[in-house]
Amino acid sequence: MSTSDDTAAPALLRIEGPIATITLNRPAAFNSINLSIAQKLEQLGAEVEGNDDIRVLVIEGEGRAFSAGGDLQTIGAAAANDTIAPVVGELLKHYHAFIETVRRMPKIVLSSVHGSAAGAGMGLAFVTDLCIAADDARFTPAYAKIGVSPDGGSTVGMVGTVGTRRALQIFLAEDSFTAQQAYEWGLVARVVPAAELKAETRKFAERLAQNPAAAIAGTKSLVYQSAVTPTKQQLDAEEAKIIDAMQTDEFRIAVKKFTSKGK
Repeated sequence: MSTSDDTAAPALLRIEGPIATITLNRPAAFNSINLSIAQKLEQLGAEVEGNDDIRVLVIEGEGRAFSAGGDLQTIGAAAANDTIAPVVGELLKHYHAFIETVRRMPKIVLSSVHGSAAGAGMGLAFVTDLCIAADDARFTPAYAKIGVSPDGGSTVGMVGTVGTRRALQIFLAEDSFTAQQAYEWGLVARVVPAAELKAETRKFAERLAQNPAAAIAGTKSLVYQSAVTPTKQQLDAEEAKIIDAMQTDEFRIAVKKFTSKGK
């Protein structure tokens, strides 16, 4: 197991075998996203992406909340000083680079959500590939309330899952919604008792990590490109990916096991 050293850092990385965990680590600020955490997430995301031994990345929050979203103290000060474009531009440059890495990396990214996930925190919960939530988790769009549109990958992660009309409803007409509602809308894969979230997240991550790397990488890229790819191109991509995967040792071993059953 390896861990990033600085426990005071705004985000921490822990690696245990094929499972990496990034912990948002600004508990006093409910893990709100400021420049320091955005830069750290970009750095840790790149580290995970570049490590071929990792198959699953878990993202969790330290303290009472998953993440309260963009740091309104930073943003409020910028609004007062008329420096919104450079300040928010710099923040989102690093944070959006992290979100791009989350979507692109050939690993399954699982958000583990407890307490509040608001604004960009809600966006982070649902821009990952899968989400497991404590039964007391609450998701709060928060954007329209302060007069802004979504950021942080919120529309990237949610629209494809819930569709356009439900997305408009969530962003413009919901004050907040529960883990159970999120489950019914397809945004959350599992809802578990709050006291069991850590253990259940571990179990879920271990189950996901049983998949060979080629299966995870191929499945993730095919699923995400399917919505925007013409049929012939998608079928060609399916052919290329399955041939790649069939040339791995994992496939040879698995198919041998399967074909020798019952003989």
